[in-house]
Amino acid sequence: MTHPPLKAVTLTHVRYQKGDQFGHFLAWVSLVPVFVSLGGFVSHFIFRRELQGMFFALGLLISQVVNEFIKTFVQQARPETCSLLEMCDSHGWPSSHSQYMFFFAIYFTLLTYFKIGVLGRNQMWVSGLVVWPMAVLTMYSRVYLGYHTVAQVFAGAGLGLVLGGGWFWVVNSMLRCYFPTIEESAFGRLFYVKDTSHIPNVLKFEYENARAARKHVSYKRSD
Repeated sequence: MTHPPLKAVTLTHVRYQKGDQFGHFLAWVSLVPVFVSLGGFVSHFIFRRELQGMFFALGLLISQVVNEFIKTFVQQARPETCSLLEMCDSHGWPSSHSQYMFFFAIYFTLLTYFKIGVLGRNQMWVSGLVVWPMAVLTMYSRVYLGYHTVAQVFAGAGLGLVLGGGWFWVVNSMLRCYFPTIEESAFGRLFYVKDTSHIPNVLKFEYENARAARKHVSYKRSD
């Protein structure tokens, strides 16, 4: 009896040539989208419950659905080097890793530039020195490790920029007016969902309110 071939879950299964230290480094870089999704947005929901962050994550999810749809429609094969990695059972155009990271980079940069959220324009260096270099490195890693062609990663990056910029406009021009309604809904009250995008400096606001609350508690105890 012939059994069907086995297939592994490849969430963190990134291969590189043994002894290639730079390839080892890029293999970890290639996992940044996983770290951002599981470490960043999951912890953001647990500890922050910000609507802007939730819609940011929703946009990334929609972007990946669009990526899978395009891959299925175009059905462009991955490069020949991918056969050595045992990872050629999916299509390659456009690169989902590149699309994810450039969507993240443009949305994060626009949030910072328009002072929506924790960071303001004086923290734009975070985008320039951390987020964008990581997006470029992720794109480069997919070619270096043999998973994609140059055209496939540039297609993913371009699509990520377009979708990220477009989704930012949709959220902050069309959907943001509904944030107060979501806050006051049963869902918002149950999960303590909030919107602080109207506050110019969230860190300062939270800091001052925490100090004020501590002083209020101390005052009540002294009475």
